[in-house]
Amino acid sequence: MAKKKGKIITQIKLQIPAGGANPAPPIGPALGQHGVNIMQFCKAFNDMTKNKEGIILPVVINVYEDKSFDFIIKNPPASVLLKRAANLAKASGQAGKEVIGEVTKEQVLNIVKEKMADLNTQDIEKAYKIIAGTARSCGIKIKE
Repeated sequence: MAKKKGKIITQIKLQIPAGGANPAPPIGPALGQHGVNIMQFCKAFNDMTKNKEGIILPVVINVYEDKSFDFIIKNPPASVLLKRAANLAKASGQAGKEVIGEVTKEQVLNIVKEKMADLNTQDIEKAYKIIAGTARSCGIKIKE
């Protein structure tokens, strides 16, 4: 990553598969329009995420006046973690009507611990309800 110089001119938010950044859309056009070195970003991102292969990771890229950048990699979305825990390729097309998978309460609590920093609460019970709501909307039932 290049050194930060000047003030931030834009912030780019993307969701990229870990270890799978390449200059193709959406990454290339998003970075190219701001004059960022696309290959430099792809190489840095892939190096930092190679141990999490296959997981979609949100990334926030700060672009500075001199076209340098830095980025922050966030935790995967709750829906991705829930689908992985339930061994599902995709969520239900009819949320609330169709149950296509199950996770245990313990698996949900593990997801809560992983996502705690990204949630807008520090209360475990409230965080559990947030993740449980995401599970419901994905068509995933929680076994008590």
